[in-house]
Formats: sequence, C-alpha cells, structure tokens
Amino acid sequence: MIYNKDISLQTADHLLRINAVKLSPNKLFTWASGIQSPIYCDNRVTLSFPEIRAFIRDKFSEIIREKSGIPDLIAGVATGGIPQGALVADQLGLPFVYVRSGKKDHGLTNQIEGKTEPGQSVVVIEDLISTGKSSLDVVEALKQAQCRVVAMVAIFTYNLPVSERGFTEAQCPLYTLTDYDILIEKALERKYITQEDLKVLRAFKETLANR
Repeated sequence: MIYNKDISLQTADHLLRINAVKLSPNKLFTWASGIQSPIYCDNRVTLSFPEIRAFIRDKFSEIIREKSGIPDLIAGVATGGIPQGALVADQLGLPFVYVRSGKKDHGLTNQIEGKTEPGQSVVVIEDLISTGKSSLDVVEALKQAQCRVVAMVAIFTYNLPVSERGFTEAQCPLYTLTDYDILIEKALERKYITQEDLKVLRAFKETLANR
C-alpha cells in the first residue's frame, strides 16, 4: 500500500523527471521474474540525484517511525535496496545488513551479510516490488535467522495481486512511496506518455492481475 497520496505523487514526479521510467510498448523489457513488460522502473537512477536521494531516505525514515517504530536493524535487499537501506540506517543511527535472495555458492556461503542477533526487530528496504518473490525470500531468510521482520518499505510497487497475497501470507506489512497506477497517471499528465500508451499500460496491468 502507498503510504501517502501526496508523497506518492511527488515520488512519481521525481522518477519521471529523471527518466527513471522507461517505456517500450514494442520492444518489451524482461523482469527478473521473466515477465515481459512494456515498462521498466529503474530506481537506481535516483542515487545520482542528491535531492531525490535525500527525499527517498527522509520519507523512508518517516514511514518507519510512524508505521513500525524504530527497529533494532535495517536490512537492504540486494542489490537495489542496499544503498537506500544504508542511507536510512545511517540517518536513524541503526545497524545495517544486506540480504541476497539466496546463499552464495562460494566463500562463507552467506545469504545475510552483516551481523544479526536472534530476536532483533528488522525493517527491510527494497527499491521495487513486482511479483514480490525475491523480496519475500529475503523476509524468509531473516526469519530463519530468528529476526522479527516488522515491515518492508519500497520506492515502487506494481500492485500485483500475487505480491499482495504473498506479503499478507508472510504477515509482513508493505509500505511504498508510489505505485504503478499513480505513476502512469502522472506520466500522462506530464505528457511523458500518450493516451494510447496509457491503454497499453493499463491492459498490461490487467493481464498480470488475471494471472
């Protein structure tokens, strides 16, 4: 769920202004999940813009304070959630770890990099939620380490039913700065896309929702 409508509109505007959103109705993007999509949201671009980077950090910290309370630990999802998570942990003065979707196949074979303690409360930082599978794999890894995951905070979600079900089943509240519907509406308003593009993007969302 989006945290706040005004913040959602601001975030969407930031993403569009720095061209973090890519649209290609004819040559589709392939997500990590294998889904073919006419849209790709590259939130890593925000790191190159100090004022937007600070905006995201500040809003993440605000959500954490209001929705979950200050946890014992911040965890970033590798790789997109690592820099955002580190920024939030630094602002809140908290320890930080990052978590892969699976264990390494070499070295210490760690999945969690950094120090955790049984019973610690954790807020997980992610950049983007599509199906939610890789994000929820991280939640499960932290639970296996006997941590208590109190929430996940992300920049953007496609609001797919499969991800909503997954977070509900995992009993992990999800809060995002913006989402797919608000982003495409803002894109039309800014003339970043046409009405025809909007139809394609809405049809794509409907197709995924019916899977």
